[in-house]
Amino acid sequence: MLSGNGSAMAQDDPGFQSYMTVLRQQALAEGVSVRTADAVFSGLTLNPRVIELDRGQPGATNTSSAIPAFAPYRSQHVDAARIARGRQTYLAQRSRLQRIEQQTGVPESIMVAIWGHETNYGSYTGDFDLLRSLASLAYEGRRRSLFAGEFIAGLKMLDRGVTRSQLKGSWAGATGNPQFLPSIYLRLARDGDGDGRADIWNSPADTLASIGNYFIDAGWRAGQPWGVAVNVPAGLDRSQVRNRLVSPRCPRVFERHSGWRTIAEWRALGVTPQGRSLPADSVMATLLEPDGQGATAYLLTSNYRVILDYNCSNFYALSVGLLADAVER
Repeated sequence: MLSGNGSAMAQDDPGFQSYMTVLRQQALAEGVSVRTADAVFSGLTLNPRVIELDRGQPGATNTSSAIPAFAPYRSQHVDAARIARGRQTYLAQRSRLQRIEQQTGVPESIMVAIWGHETNYGSYTGDFDLLRSLASLAYEGRRRSLFAGEFIAGLKMLDRGVTRSQLKGSWAGATGNPQFLPSIYLRLARDGDGDGRADIWNSPADTLASIGNYFIDAGWRAGQPWGVAVNVPAGLDRSQVRNRLVSPRCPRVFERHSGWRTIAEWRALGVTPQGRSLPADSVMATLLEPDGQGATAYLLTSNYRVILDYNCSNFYALSVGLLADAVER
């Protein structure tokens, strides 16, 4: 049914069109204009490919697979080319970055690293028809509430003046340089260049201002690092620092973290920094050993949790932090 061929689409199209009638009424009830609804729903078709991609995601059907090592991921995502381009972007956007950091407290390098990880500084932002993808994922139903809401948010973007041609992005509905979902765009996108529009597709100023605003909204604490690479003594009794809480969000991500301790307490346990100094003794941090005992570990502050809010993956968040560190060196 989901092979992507024409006959499969034809078989599913009646059910899809029936659901579109329901979704259209929901959109109108939430304030979307009739003009926008008429323009979008006319000719909207199912995209089986995005459903295939969604069902193939880790966690969609299997949550018991082993977690791979971090080192290969790091070498691919914090590579020399991405660091070099990040430094170029950092230097080219310094005046904007400095102003946004002064306003938000979010480090310039973190904003650049997010841009670098999401779209390689705008070099690829996705070419899926965003509204078609979101409508198809809502129809599939595995996460209907999420995708129906994002589809309606996309319609509201059109009502705000975003053009239909701008609504391109990933198969899962993220768009623009920072890869915002439509609901995030509506809530947090910002005009950074003063032209009255939040153009996260073409404007570096708007892109960076929007990323900074996202991080402030998620709770970034100014003046505190995301974390620091550390050495853990061989004799550390990890059972004494084990995390005994179960996170309701992304439990497989957070179960790899230790419990919270102050930097002073970690120092007393023999944990020492690699290169950079540790934060102030009063700062709270958790320990993560992504490649197991004996390899580089990380003490992570609450700001690391803010990066996880952007993408709830330890590998992603670590790579953003490490790329930011490399960019500002």
